Amino acid sequence: MLKRIFLFVLTNLLVIATISIITTALGLHSYLTAAGLDYKNLAIFCAIWGMTGSFIALLFSKTMAKFAMGVVTIDAQTATREERFLLEIVQNYSRRLQLPNTPEVGVYQSPELNAFATGPSKGNALVAVSSGLLSNMNPDELDGVIGHEMSHIANGDMITMTLLQGVVNAFALFLSRIVAYAVSLALSKNNQDREEGPSFLIYNLLIILFDLLFTILGSIVVAAFSRWREYRADQGGAQLVGRDKMVAALQRLQTAMGYEDDRAPSVAALKITHRPSWLELFSSHPPLEKRIERLMYQG
Repeated sequence: MLKRIFLFVLTNLLVIATISIITTALGLHSYLTAAGLDYKNLAIFCAIWGMTGSFIALLFSKTMAKFAMGVVTIDAQTATREERFLLEIVQNYSRRLQLPNTPEVGVYQSPELNAFATGPSKGNALVAVSSGLLSNMNPDELDGVIGHEMSHIANGDMITMTLLQGVVNAFALFLSRIVAYAVSLALSKNNQDREEGPSFLIYNLLIILFDLLFTILGSIVVAAFSRWREYRADQGGAQLVGRDKMVAALQRLQTAMGYEDDRAPSVAALKITHRPSWLELFSSHPPLEKRIERLMYQG
């Protein structure tokens, strides 16, 4: 646990340091001038802060997921019968989907029935399943799970989610600074401080407030897309393995929703199933009953 915390903190510090060096070197911290906001510098500043962290996370997504969940890559020479079957499924679907390279395949030790796919590109991906899923699912159900994960890779969902998250982050940063400046300017005028302009302290406090507000609103957009891509991966899995197998896999997952491995919250959104949030607007996954219903009655 301490190693995971240390790696998380170190990664975030490196991201912050890298972005700070870039924005300082480009002189982008000076977007607030005596004449008001420099919108060009502000837009570039927010784009760099919003996108860079997302792309660094994408670049190291496989490594981080392996470390966070303790994923062990399957070696074909020493694989068990179940692991060889898993490798064969992934290799078969890689050929059918014409992926540039076969994804790495791994197993993480956990009693939960779950799986996920991650990686920076279609040609550099990882499919990982829990030991609980590998031991407790029959071949047809396992086939459905892998079909779903392979659809995520073929759809480029990892890259699309990164782009969307980066754009949402950048927009939240940009909009929060504009609104904070307008509000602080209005407050200063009400206090008859026209000559001094807006208070620097009030402006920065408002930035924090609006950063939080717009980030929360942006997360609703990201969650909505995440739910849509789960439906799309279910459909892709059904086309790949057959609707009956995909439905059987989701129904089997539905029976095992009582336990969820929460070692790595950052990986939870990548998994085939994740316990819905108390408020569906913020849920990364639709309820399994809705996913099953859509497959069964909407083809």
